[in-house]
Amino acid sequence: MRARRRFVISVGWLAVAIAAHLSVATAWAQEDKKTDDDKPADPDTGQSTIEETTLGILPNPFMDRGVKFAATYISETLGNVSGGSRQGAVYEGRLNLAVDIDMEKLIDARQLTFHANIFQIHGDGLSRSYLQNFMVVSGIEALPTTRLYEAWFEQKWDSLGSLKIGQLAADPEFFNTKYTEVFTNASLGWPAVVSIVLPSGGPSPPLAALGARLSLNLGEDWSLQTAVFDGDAAGPGAGDAQQRNRYGLNFRINDPPLVLGQLQYAWNNKKGDEHLAGTFKIGGWHHSGAFADLRYGDDGRSMADPSSSASPATLTGNYGFWGVFEQQLYRVAGDDDRGIGVFARAAYSPPDRSLLDIYADCGIEWIGPTDARPNDKVGMAIAYAHVSPRAQALDADFRRIHSPTWPRRTSETMITAAYQYEIKPGLSLQPNLQYVVRPGGGATDPLSADAGRRLRNAAVVGLRAVVKF
Repeated sequence: MRARRRFVISVGWLAVAIAAHLSVATAWAQEDKKTDDDKPADPDTGQSTIEETTLGILPNPFMDRGVKFAATYISETLGNVSGGSRQGAVYEGRLNLAVDIDMEKLIDARQLTFHANIFQIHGDGLSRSYLQNFMVVSGIEALPTTRLYEAWFEQKWDSLGSLKIGQLAADPEFFNTKYTEVFTNASLGWPAVVSIVLPSGGPSPPLAALGARLSLNLGEDWSLQTAVFDGDAAGPGAGDAQQRNRYGLNFRINDPPLVLGQLQYAWNNKKGDEHLAGTFKIGGWHHSGAFADLRYGDDGRSMADPSSSASPATLTGNYGFWGVFEQQLYRVAGDDDRGIGVFARAAYSPPDRSLLDIYADCGIEWIGPTDARPNDKVGMAIAYAHVSPRAQALDADFRRIHSPTWPRRTSETMITAAYQYEIKPGLSLQPNLQYVVRPGGGATDPLSADAGRRLRNAAVVGLRAVVKF
């Protein structure tokens, strides 16, 4: 009940912020942005892609009523030719069925829309079965199932902002950058520093959570996003969180809340602007729940000590901060999207309760490299995840007590290159290469079934195909 009260209070404060802003703000007459940060063109978001047909094949009889349907199928083959826990290859796929409804056309509810989508997930996961690394090599890797992902209403207020309520994901709007669309590694979407630390991985594929998100335009260049979610989409329990919420129908509001906020400054970001666009974002999150100490048990002893209870001490609450920078370096004349852009992101979380305390990534993406290939994308990126000193201290305790050769986790680095080749509109191929240095930080968790097993650097090759019906 206490967790539910905290969640309701957080939603209440969000409602107060909306009312206060609407009472004093005036709507700015803004030009259209070059990009819609609220709905990036990424198949992982569940965004509808079809404007005029049902599944791109049959006429859509509901188009005039504001109802759109879409289907996106992502198929992927991945293999690690060296390193990890063992060598192997997997096939995985995800069918995404989405519906978007313009409620203004359907029931005359002005600027109100509805979105929902369902995942049908199948196949194995390379990181899960062969690598055991932090930065999962595919954004679609998940346990096989059919699940409801997102289902929400969004109310817009002209150029002032919007409010979403329902089952939501955080990754399309928080800690994000548009110049990672070509990459398939999951951490270049929703970074490992949050997916590893937050219960159930946080509200991101494949588990969204009940919540509310408020977005406000503070002027021509400034905007603010804030959101409150139920803090655990699957709920507490043993085993994989995806198994505890297998069908996406838990609809939990009893857990301690997760609150996110992000302030964004964008320059030269209007359609038709001749100058190079850029964005800076700063944000953070706070979770009110209980987190396990990474070194000490509830009896105060190191969990490496054979006399310890081996039950971790409980710490209250957790938080993190992040910053995002993206800048267009070159653009094709007369085209807002084609050109070269770079990005960099960094984050921090407290080391006593966060397995990863420091995270950073950066990269470059070239959109439309030639006039003959205006919709192709090519990119390179590198990401770094640091194992917290508290977890490293536990490894040192195991080394001191059990064996001087016990491996110690330090950090994981991932380097990737990818190319998205458009065969025709709605059909593309994405070959990609990834090299993972020190998977899992260089060893597995000493408290896991593979206690202290050293993992070798892994070379991964992959091919993704995306079909939008």
